[in-house]
Amino acid sequence: MADVKKKATRESYGEALTELAEQYPELVVLDADLAAATKTGIFKKAYPDRFFDCGIAEENMMGVAAGLAAAGKIPFASTFAMFAAGRAYEIVRNSIGYPHLNVKIGATHAGISVGEDGATHQCNEDIALMRTIPGMTVIVPSDDVEAKAAVKAALDLNGPVYMRFGRLAAPILNDPANYKFELGKGITLRDGKDITIVATGLMVGEAAAAAETLAAEGIDARVINIHTIKPLDKELICKAAQETGKIVTVEEHSIIGGLGSAVADCVTECCPVPVIKIGVNDEFGHSGPAVDLLKEFGLSAEHIVEIVKKALNK
Repeated sequence: MADVKKKATRESYGEALTELAEQYPELVVLDADLAAATKTGIFKKAYPDRFFDCGIAEENMMGVAAGLAAAGKIPFASTFAMFAAGRAYEIVRNSIGYPHLNVKIGATHAGISVGEDGATHQCNEDIALMRTIPGMTVIVPSDDVEAKAAVKAALDLNGPVYMRFGRLAAPILNDPANYKFELGKGITLRDGKDITIVATGLMVGEAAAAAETLAAEGIDARVINIHTIKPLDKELICKAAQETGKIVTVEEHSIIGGLGSAVADCVTECCPVPVIKIGVNDEFGHSGPAVDLLKEFGLSAEHIVEIVKKALNK
């Protein structure tokens, strides 16, 4: 996969907002003094009268977004995941989730791949937090094509949406000419009968690479991309559980409360099978180069291959 083009999904976010703005005049963008990093600066340059910099006051930004939504606008409140889901959690829950307002949250710089910014900024808990808010849709796109489609889908949905974007460039796996994004529907990237690998976000590329390695060793792994964590595609997950018997989940997030937990809850109800979670264990990250950290924390194709083999040998 070395020759695959790469692009950070945060860039896709900024570009998608700008591309959609003319078609959706009610679309407005808010940021918390991070427009250069979240890439909403692209929108700001094209539509300065529809961009609001709320400063380093994330809780207030969410309140402003709620007010704009109540007034008929479609606000995209943008900042790092640590601040969107962490610092502003109460406001998101009570001012956006509780009244079910049409606010879209663009959370960038999520996960261990934030790298040198260290543990304070490496938000590995945001999916868990947002999943617990009633009525909140949670989307974690895997690449540029999926990220842009996700922004459009969020825009068309009436209700609160949390979108998780990354800092690190991700391989572009999807063909824009043939790709179809459907909220709440996972995508089977590769069929297989021996085991299922369910991945989300940046880890989809690693899961696909792992499946190639496994195939060369005679192991037939199914790969599913779950871009919508909530609502989860339970039908697809249950089908995989029934047909392959074992599931490995992979996410750049804590193994507590994220994709792995959602999948485990699902199969417990429909088809109890072993679910092995690959993600950040019950620990904080630390500062370092993003690629090195991903390998250190087991978020790599090589580690997925190792875990799949162990699962099959049990």
